Amino acid sequence: MTARDPLSLLITAWAASAALMVLLWLVERRRRNASIADVGWCYGLALVVWWYAGSAAGEPARRLLVALMIFLYAVRLGTHVLIDRVWRKQEDGRYRALRHQWGAHESSRMFWYFQLQAAAIAFFSLPPLVVMQNPHPPFHFWDLIGFLWWAAAVTGEAVADWQLAAFRSKPWNTGRVCRIGLWRYSRHPNYFFEWLHWWSYVWMALAIPTGGWGLTLIGPMVMGVALLKVTGIPWTEAQSMASRGEEYAEYQRTTNAFFPWFPRRS
Repeated sequence: MTARDPLSLLITAWAASAALMVLLWLVERRRRNASIADVGWCYGLALVVWWYAGSAAGEPARRLLVALMIFLYAVRLGTHVLIDRVWRKQEDGRYRALRHQWGAHESSRMFWYFQLQAAAIAFFSLPPLVVMQNPHPPFHFWDLIGFLWWAAAVTGEAVADWQLAAFRSKPWNTGRVCRIGLWRYSRHPNYFFEWLHWWSYVWMALAIPTGGWGLTLIGPMVMGVALLKVTGIPWTEAQSMASRGEEYAEYQRTTNAFFPWFPRRS
């Protein structure tokens, strides 16, 4: 198969993702659970990067490795969101608040929110695509560093998600704040490891002899802004304060929001 240029790959990925999100928006209209968009982002990213592995230029073994890294990361996360927030679950409070805020324009704005997720699939597929373009034989020192970094970050995020799900599964923990395991050291360890994961492709891109690694900074920089300032911590903290009140306020006083560290005295 003849390799396609990166721009045409990105445009095709965006178009396919837009079509996928139209279908998921129609599902959301029926099920009234917008978290399906998050599942679509994860699975869509996995499929797009897997397609890149067979269509992009670059050394085949490295293309396969990067595709597997994204596939395992995204399918794990997407399946977690599906089970934790979609399958036989009420819609996340953040989305319920958005519906209320949007009022009569809720349907059209939700459509464009889903399309924003489609654009995000193409956007976040760029860092792994850049790494895949490396024509040099595998595997460079920086490939190894990136892979080990990826393994630590994805494992950390999975452990944080599992600890929170296990805590919430106990009826006596309803309305309480999770402070077990990684949640003792950060209010959002899952977000921290999610952000950490995107640095994996920055390290791997340092092995590209012709440069271009700067494009991979898109991943951690944009994800960091989103988690810290936009859809991550601000939404989650507001929802947690509304549902857990003073106990969560005390958690805020003693525990770092993002970077893990030992808790402070209240």
